[in-house]
Amino acid sequence: MPRPKIHDEKLRDRLIEEAGRLLAEEGPTSLSLRRLAADAGTSTSAVYSLFGGKSELIRAVFLEASRRFGERLASVERSDDPADDLRRLGLAYREFAVANPNLYAVLFSRPMPDFEPDEDAKRESLGNFTPLAEMVGVAIEQGVVDGEASTVAMGLWAIVHGLVTLELQGNLPEGLDPAAQYEEVMMRTLRGWLA
Repeated sequence: MPRPKIHDEKLRDRLIEEAGRLLAEEGPTSLSLRRLAADAGTSTSAVYSLFGGKSELIRAVFLEASRRFGERLASVERSDDPADDLRRLGLAYREFAVANPNLYAVLFSRPMPDFEPDEDAKRESLGNFTPLAEMVGVAIEQGVVDGEASTVAMGLWAIVHGLVTLELQGNLPEGLDPAAQYEEVMMRTLRGWLA
């Protein structure tokens, strides 16, 4: 009879979530494997068994953030209205960030001073912007959007990323509805690119 797995995927996911929380909320100095294990209700040997060490854990957090973000963006279905597809993609971007602020923070910052994603991790992360590039390309081909595809995509990405970052860091003026402001600014920006 095979031995049961002691360190399963549920524990791995819990450790990734907890590591992301510590990094995003308290910074890189907060992440010791001993503290992570205690906060996740396990042992340091479980962390070593599942990840091998701290650098592999950080890479796993980064890759998990990238995977989830990519899945959310890729889930936006295409329609016969490219402008509305871009709007819904922008909403999906914010929804992911608001629902997963810790993973979002790890994805778009250096979670540890000495962390540099390897080529595979970079490639996977940059692949998350394929839906935006494809949607912009379709919008240009159909004459809905005017401009050079990479410039339009970069401009739209910069706006949504900037708005989300301001919101998550608590830097929006008080009294504003972040969701409504986000959509309004995003749509006004998109209208600027319409043919």
